[in-house]
Amino acid sequence: MNNRKPMGLREFQRLIESIYYRKDKARGLHGTYFWFAEEVGELTRALRRGERGRQEEEFADVLAWLSTLASIQGVDLERAARRKYGKGCPYCHATPCACPDPGAKPRQKKVLRRNKTG
Repeated sequence: MNNRKPMGLREFQRLIESIYYRKDKARGLHGTYFWFAEEVGELTRALRRGERGRQEEEFADVLAWLSTLASIQGVDLERAARRKYGKGCPYCHATPCACPDPGAKPRQKKVLRRNKTG
């Protein structure tokens, strides 16, 4: 049985920083982003193939690379996530989301203005 307490997002981001930050910072934002994109591609492949064990590994890799990108940019992922989603859906503010089209942003009403010269 695993006696470890659950790891929060901030704790995970700090763990990844302690392991990889110097290398990732030296590689830079663009180089690190390319590694992140490659991992997203590997996750996509595992999802398409239904490879459950591989999916778990790739989800972890994607989260690690996302954490690295955030660290390079000075973004605290836990704080950012809490600010955007801490009160429910960022658009309708409900939990669960009550937006009419799940996953879509509500459309803004367009205001048509007539040309006053005609």
